[in-house]
Amino acid sequence: MAKEAVFTMKLEADLRADFMAETDALHRPASQVVRELMREFVDQQRLKREHSAFVERKVALARTSMQAGRGYGNDEVEAEFASRRARVTDQA
Repeated sequence: MAKEAVFTMKLEADLRADFMAETDALHRPASQVVRELMREFVDQQRLKREHSAFVERKVALARTSMQAGRGYGNDEVEAEFASRRARVTDQA
């Protein structure tokens, strides 16, 4: 991938020195490590956004289902799982 942009940033001298020492110990250019960190950050943020969108869709679907009378209320769910827990406990 062609490198066509320059990224300048200010940071503490100690952090820079520590970072440069670690990249030197790995025999890797600091710019390569920074690019990898940036890519990881971008990927993490994208995954978080996708997961949030997934959850929002699931909640919207569940609300629609409840409004249409196809869902279960909290008391029904609690009773069902209390029954399941009792069956499992009795079998143990």
